[in-house]
Amino acid sequence: ARIEAETRGRLGVVILNTGSGKTMSYRADERFPMCSTFKVLAVAAVLARVDSDHEQLDRHIVYSSADLLDYAPITKQHVREGFMTLEALCEAAIRYSDNTAANLILNTVGGPSGVTNFARTLGDGITVLNRTEPSLNTAVPGDPRDTTTPIAMAHDLRQIVMGGTLTKSSRERLIKWLVACETGGNCLRAGIPHSWTVGDKTGSGGSTNTFGDSDTRNDIAIGWPPGRAPLVITVYLTESKLPADRRDAAIAAVGRIATAFA
Repeated sequence: ARIEAETRGRLGVVILNTGSGKTMSYRADERFPMCSTFKVLAVAAVLARVDSDHEQLDRHIVYSSADLLDYAPITKQHVREGFMTLEALCEAAIRYSDNTAANLILNTVGGPSGVTNFARTLGDGITVLNRTEPSLNTAVPGDPRDTTTPIAMAHDLRQIVMGGTLTKSSRERLIKWLVACETGGNCLRAGIPHSWTVGDKTGSGGSTNTFGDSDTRNDIAIGWPPGRAPLVITVYLTESKLPADRRDAAIAAVGRIATAFA
């Protein structure tokens, strides 16, 4: 609650100790806009299709400059080639949060509803994806579209990374991409000791606040402390009236609290 007050927004947190099963939570059952955290579910849905021999990671996904969104750091580099492999698109979506890659991935799993349906296979009856990039990031207060709850996403992340949803090779592939994520250095990772291994996926969106920054910022992570069971951490912040650096610092503060919960 103290951190929430500092954010001047609405904050939802779940910290799940997978060893003890204990959970620390705040607004765990309230809906929050997913923004780019949905990409973990989308990529996991692809990997599940690969595991069941319905998809191949080396398949060429064709696209053109007409498909490029404003934020397309990796797909922009390969547009002249006219394709990327599905595996490369998955990596781009997780490591760099490439929005064009995310939409191309969505096309392979049946669109946004394919992600919703995948969440249902995880026992998640809450999470819904309704739109594609970039409109899924509007994060209008009270809009149930493209939302999750901190507890639903925590259970999903645990199931995907540690459960039996994916094969060992697919789990390891996803973990490698999450650990290599380049967008969350100032968020949960900033509050967690360097001795831990951390994989995360950020998200941001919503309306622009008076500082010119988006009012919604999320980070979902799994952290492996040396010699102990991993923690799953989900942080969703929306309607924040802070500049981006202070908003991220609030999420890092949750990381410090989580460290003590290991």
